[in-house]
Amino acid sequence: MIITANNPNRKSWLKVNEDSDFPIQNIPFGVFITRDDIITIGSRIGDFAIDLGAFHQLGYFKGILLTEDIFLQDNLNDFIADGRKTWRLVRNRIAEIFDVTNGSLRDNPNHKDKIIFRMDEVEMLLPVAVGDFTDFSTSKKHATNLVSLFNSPEDTLSPNWYQMPVGYHGRSSSIVPSGTKIRRPYGQTKPNEGSTTPNFGPTKLLDFELEMAFITTDANVLGDRIPIEETEENIFGLVQLNDWSAKDIQSWEKVPLGPFIGKNFASTISPWIVTLDALEPFRVENPNELEKPLSYLEQEKKGSYDINLQVAIKPEKGEETVVANSNLKYMYWTMAQQLAHHTVNGCPVESGDLMGSGTISGPTKDSWGSMLELTWNGENPIKLKDGTERKFINDKDTVIMRAHCKNDKVRIGFGECIGKILPAK
Repeated sequence: MIITANNPNRKSWLKVNEDSDFPIQNIPFGVFITRDDIITIGSRIGDFAIDLGAFHQLGYFKGILLTEDIFLQDNLNDFIADGRKTWRLVRNRIAEIFDVTNGSLRDNPNHKDKIIFRMDEVEMLLPVAVGDFTDFSTSKKHATNLVSLFNSPEDTLSPNWYQMPVGYHGRSSSIVPSGTKIRRPYGQTKPNEGSTTPNFGPTKLLDFELEMAFITTDANVLGDRIPIEETEENIFGLVQLNDWSAKDIQSWEKVPLGPFIGKNFASTISPWIVTLDALEPFRVENPNELEKPLSYLEQEKKGSYDINLQVAIKPEKGEETVVANSNLKYMYWTMAQQLAHHTVNGCPVESGDLMGSGTISGPTKDSWGSMLELTWNGENPIKLKDGTERKFINDKDTVIMRAHCKNDKVRIGFGECIGKILPAK
């Protein structure tokens, strides 16, 4: 099926700023509360939210096989479970109705009032009910930096890192939408020198982790694997992910089983899911793997995406300072490889599951994806525009993440992923 929604020459009758993340070629999906206190599934063009529940009820999806209540829910899970054919039909139809040449909705003020809202009239919610959350470690530079920091510069990555996308299972109950305030967590940290009793209290090394995450559909049943050539049929789209981390808690607890309460206190995602179809024009070559992977992980077509990533820190009283610029293409393992490996043992993946990329760090110091790396564990503090310095994240700091793709024809973005840190209770 042709993805007509991606036509780079298409214009909308809704006003869209030239530098908007949400041109008519994007058509992301999310969930919001309208000015009438109704929760609905929607999309976005420019600075306008589109109520897809009302859009459907008023007949604009005529001819597409959809249940009556598919968009009248508080999450996208059922719509995602309908599969890629339905996603494409829906995106194509939205693009068609909002095309500058189409007057069916444009010239109907009664319908427009029920369907279209300004973004400042709606409140964004978590777009999916996340059943399971997996976080990978797929940035070679990030993994290498951590080995240098915690072991020695001479140490190398474990041999298995080059053979498979390593990961761990996170906690879905603490995934929150952009704008949710994050409370500084308590936990155990390493004992002082000469003591065997660990310290206990609020983390002193609170960190962001610059990530992207993909959201799956109902992909397989227990015992079945997903062949790598079928993985992208089961990926709905991407969101930004700030997988907050308490580095002092994490470093003490990680041996022998890995991350636990140093990671599961909060993970922030951007509210709009940008579909894999919308990102199609921004595919790039797969990373140059140092070792040929096993056959179940071999991906023939381009599986990486050129998505620019940015992190800024804003103190409570002062302007923001950009501290890092990176790119999703720096991942060593692609999303398709991650999903293929995740299910090779027969692990079932369901609609709404979230798969994090792991911290994305590029080749230069200003492209590293955490404060741990950017300040080299506090040795080189970052100076903000207000003159203060940061080794890690302070109370009342706001961390802002942004992501977008751009070529000579179109810009597709994700908006912002924002979290403000509150003091520990």
